[in-house]
Order: sequence, then structure tokens, then C-alpha cells
Amino acid sequence: MTRATPVWALRRVIGGLRRGFEVWGFVVMVRRGAFRPGAAAIALMMAVGFAVVSGVTAAADPTGGAAGVQWTAAVEAPPAYPVIAIDWDVPITMNDGTVLKANVYRPADASGKPIDTTMPSVLNITPYTKLLSNLVDSVLAVPGYQDTVANLVNSYNLAGTPLDGVGELAKMLTGGGMRIFAVNRDLVQNGYTQVVVDARGTGFSQGEWQALGPVEQQDSVEVIDWMSKQSWSDGKVAMAGVSYSAINSLQAAGHQPPALKAIFPTEPGNDLLRDIVGTGGGLGVGFMPLWLSLVNGLKFIPNVQDLAQGHFDEQWLQDRLRDPLTLIPALTDALTAQNWSDLTPGTLKVVQDGQFYAERKTQTENIEVPTMLYGAWHDIFANSEPRLYNEIPLPAGEKQLIMSDAYHITFGGGFGKPGGPPRLDVLERAWFDKWLKGIDNGIDGYGPVTLYQQGNGWTTTDQFPRAGVDYQRMYLSGAPSGTAGHAAYDGSLVASKPIDAARLTVAPGLRGFCSRDSAQGTAGATVVLGSVCSKDSRFNEVEGLTFTSAPVGQPTELSGPINLHLETVLDAPDGFWAVTLNDVSPDGTSTTLTNGALTASMRAVDDSQSAKSENGDYIEPQHFLTVETRQPQVPGEVTPIDVNLVPTDAVLAPGHRLRVDVYASSIPRYLPIGPILADSRLRPQHVQLAPDRPSFINLPLVGAQTW
Repeated sequence: MTRATPVWALRRVIGGLRRGFEVWGFVVMVRRGAFRPGAAAIALMMAVGFAVVSGVTAAADPTGGAAGVQWTAAVEAPPAYPVIAIDWDVPITMNDGTVLKANVYRPADASGKPIDTTMPSVLNITPYTKLLSNLVDSVLAVPGYQDTVANLVNSYNLAGTPLDGVGELAKMLTGGGMRIFAVNRDLVQNGYTQVVVDARGTGFSQGEWQALGPVEQQDSVEVIDWMSKQSWSDGKVAMAGVSYSAINSLQAAGHQPPALKAIFPTEPGNDLLRDIVGTGGGLGVGFMPLWLSLVNGLKFIPNVQDLAQGHFDEQWLQDRLRDPLTLIPALTDALTAQNWSDLTPGTLKVVQDGQFYAERKTQTENIEVPTMLYGAWHDIFANSEPRLYNEIPLPAGEKQLIMSDAYHITFGGGFGKPGGPPRLDVLERAWFDKWLKGIDNGIDGYGPVTLYQQGNGWTTTDQFPRAGVDYQRMYLSGAPSGTAGHAAYDGSLVASKPIDAARLTVAPGLRGFCSRDSAQGTAGATVVLGSVCSKDSRFNEVEGLTFTSAPVGQPTELSGPINLHLETVLDAPDGFWAVTLNDVSPDGTSTTLTNGALTASMRAVDDSQSAKSENGDYIEPQHFLTVETRQPQVPGEVTPIDVNLVPTDAVLAPGHRLRVDVYASSIPRYLPIGPILADSRLRPQHVQLAPDRPSFINLPLVGAQTW
């Protein structure tokens, strides 16, 4: 079933009405409209949306041009109010009686007295306890501290040294990310009230942690209503935050609280199972155990000030003891169980798709408030971020997408530097000034889609995928490419269907710890191992099958989702496949552009939620990922699977090659749960190459085909 075919012609017509301009080197390419995959209803909605905004003129400069200079100047100017007054642990009572605790940051005069004028407010709801936000804020509040650290980081060029990973990690300090993670003092000192709330069941708030569930979403709606009615509020509320708080803000916007006027979500997810919890059926062990331990540990830190004053919230403690280790028993069970029948109901609800994840998805179709969304190609939520942008039914300008080349904890790295976007705190201030204060600062003319094009640099376009995308098959061939003698197998990637036949074998291994997969799956932590791991796959490719193309003779752009079709053979009832798509430079460096994974028994595809290119090949297969639809593989039998890769945007420079890497494991990015590991027996796996059953990758090429 070709889900999007009825919309193809419509998108072509609408796309033809636009002109997208982009500079690559000295070449200006005029692009034509293109099909954006998605469900028929979503594609139709998007087409209508693009038609509505055809009159918006986007700034072609990722820096924002003259307007960007003004946005930065506004942030760096002396503040309107010299001091911030803080009301600590303000109680907010929900409709069910649960009391949440909030810190309220208000602009104040030189004496510390809060300003009486009503003004807009910004909400951040965190599961990491307000203490952490306060700690970060206290450090950043030291005059000149952040600038000193940023200048120190920038003064050392660690590229090419064993410490270059440290420099990569330190980028988080220089792009304004830390200023929006906690309290944005610039906002408060220029006429906003900021409210930081401990999510239900975390920090000092009562209740049981809901992990973004429906009750927590209702809490957001009630907190927004409470804020709009306070004496310091003018009735207009925005939401902001990073990661969890970004998801929370999108969820709240989907409920349409009347007082909510704009959001600035940084690195939000939406399809949480496929993003990081269980990508392709493989548990994200590089992130989930540490993250769950962090939240569950921090929620037990009591309000020390209350204890010192002889007060103690007994309800707070009772709530913690009712669910002391939220979701950790399910995680442990999933990793240690040997049989599917051993998994508890609580475990089954989180290791497979179903109601648990459906309840946590943002109602993107209901979002009506201006949304500036920041993501990154190697973020743990990269799978969701471009899709979120495309699904929000707002005109360009009122919605914005920025995709960088960073990891989860290095968000904003490179922002504020020549050629790059303004710092994240600058963009946040400009966004809220426009939509909450009505300041005509031109931020709605930015973008609307600002992409770090891998292999090139920062670019501005009007949509993602870029206009002019046509899908082309590239086939996996057993013929040696002569470029990957270090790999378990050196094959080729060719445009014509190969006539050779071969069975290629790959075995599970542990070299994935030194890879871009690892850096992504640990939220960026293992980037400290250096570029030899995060920006060059050759160490990892020793355990992989590689298929490399001929060098391109001209700049070759890829933009959008990608699917790898493999004909496979297993020696056991189950197995696990991890794949990457790489840019290979003339010196042999193999840099991962995007990745994907799939458990063999979870290969069943829900065609009603999948997308195909014009020729009927998948570009976005949506696997059911349920126990009920599981299909154990018959050992020795050739079985096709389709592995979807995270959407990406990249350009191959002349002389560069494209490479597909195929692995039988990639730890810590993915680890199959216990029953799957038991069924796989960790045996070698095989890719069967044959002319009548070819394996191929379906590539989103922009403009003329290259190979």
C-alpha cells in the first residue's frame, strides 16, 4: 500500500509555486517542489499549510542578518531591571489536591523589590528538581563567569589532538544552551516572570512521578492557568525548556490552554519508544538506566530549608515511598528475563508500542501557538524533531525548525559564531518578545527551516526535506570497493542491480562503544573519547559489513528519511541489525551521517503509518514493535527486513563516497532485551546478496541523480 500517493500530485503543484534558493560553494541551485512523506492526512495538511504561507519571505541567512545582530544586541544591552527577586517553593495546588512547588523569578529594582507592573511569564517544568536549576542559575549569575569559561574554551583549538572530544563536549558552554536550561536571567531582567516547577512526584512536589503521562500533562494546563491569574501576570504565558521540559511544553500546547501564547522547545522527543527507549526493539542502554536513576535519585532530596525550620511534608514522603523507583523494575526485568512469558505486565507496557506511548505523544494537530523548535541530527530525539515541525499545522514563520550537528548534551554548540545562528538565549528572547510583547523584531521572518547541512555548514531553506527530493535505489554489491580493507567485508554500493551473489557474515561485537552511535546513544557523553570514535567509523567497521559507492563528481545532497532493505539469513530465531550511512572522504575517514536499527522478529510493518516513494519502496517504514506482531525468523531461510534510518540532511563533496555499514550489534546505543538476546544466541548473522532478491538503500537525493 503506497500511503502517500494520492497527495503526490498536489504536493508537486504546490511545490512548483515556490522557489527555494541555497548556496553551496559558488553554486546557486533553484529547487523545485517535492513530496514530503507522511500519512495522507498529514501530507494534505502540510500542503495546505505551505500554500497559506507562500507570501512569507524567509531570511536566507542562518545568522539572521541585520535582524540577528539586533537580537543579540538586545540581549547584551544593560538590563531594564538590575535585580531578580525570587519567591522560593511557592505551592500550587492541582485539582486533585496534589501540591506542586515552584520558584518564581521576578524582575526587581535595585533594592530588590519586585516590579509591580504586570508582565508576561515563562514556565519551565522540570523532573530534575529545582535545586539543579538553581545551582546552574547561581553559577551563571556570577558576573562574567560564563563569558570567561566560554573564552577559555574558545582559546584552545583541540582539533586533531587526543583531547578533541573534550573540546566537542565543551561546546555546550558557548552557544547559549546553559542560559536556557535553567533560568534565563536575561528574560527576567527585561520584563518577564519565570516560573520553574518541580514536576509531579519529583523535586519538592507531591505525587507520584508520571514520566510525561496524562496526569502530568493536565498539571501543565493547570499551572499555566494559575500563572495567568497571578498579580504579577498580564495573562500571557510561554513555555520553554530542554529535553523533558521541551516535551512537556509541546504536550501542553497540544491541550490548548488559553493563556499559552508561544513555546520554545529545545530537543524534544515525541515517539519516545522509537526515539530512544526501544529503537527498532533495542533498548537504549546508554541513556535509559542512567536517566531513570538520575530522576529517581533526585526526587528523594528533601526540602532542607523546611527541615531546618521544623517543617516536613509527610505527604511528600508517602508519595515517594509508594513508587520509589519509577520504571526501574521494568527496565531490570526487560534486561534480565530470558523468556517473553517471564516479563511482567508493567514491563510489557513499556517495552512495546501501545497505550503507554500513545498517551505520551503530543497532539501536534492541536498546536496553535507559535513554536520555535531546536533539534540536532545526532540528538537522542532526532527521529522525532523534524517530524514534529512538519506535523504542527502552523504557517512558516509562526513555526520554526533549527537542526544542528550536535548531541543531546551539547545543544547550541557553535551558535553565536560567524555563519551560525544566534545563540539559543538570543533566539528565545527574540521569539518571546515577538509573540508575548508584540515587538516587531523580524524573528518570524527567520528560517523557517535552518539546517546544519552535514558536509557543508549552516543553510536556510523553506522546508524539510528540501525541495527537489527524488528517491533513488543504490544496491549492495559483493564486489570489493577497494576502500575498506579494514572492515569485516568490503563491498560496493552501486546504481545498477548487481548480478553477483554472495552470503556475507557479520557477528555481534563491542566496538560500537567507540562510534557515533555510542555518542548519540549516551546523549553525547562518549564524545569525550574523541573524533577517532565520534567522527570516524573505521574502528567500528572492523566488525561490520561495508558497502561503498564510487566517488561523486559534483556536490550531492541528501535530505529526508531513508530506508535500507536487507535480505537476511539467521542461524537462530532472532537477531539484531544496526546500520549507519556514512560520508567517506578521500583520506578514508568514514563519518556517520545517520543510523537505524531493527530486531529481526520485529520486522512487521504497519503500512497505514508508513510512507513509500513513487516506485513503491519504503522510505519510512513504521514497525509495529509489539509482542503480538512479533515474527520469529526461520533459521536458514532468506527473510527481507526494512530498517528505517533517522532523517538527515547532508551533502557529499566532490571526491567523497557514500557508505552503508551493517552490524550485528551497536552497544551502548542499542541492546536487545533479554528474551530477544536469548533467542538470538548471539550467533553470527548473514546478508544474502542475489540478483533476484537485491538488498538496497532508498536515498533522498536532491536534484539530478549522481550515480
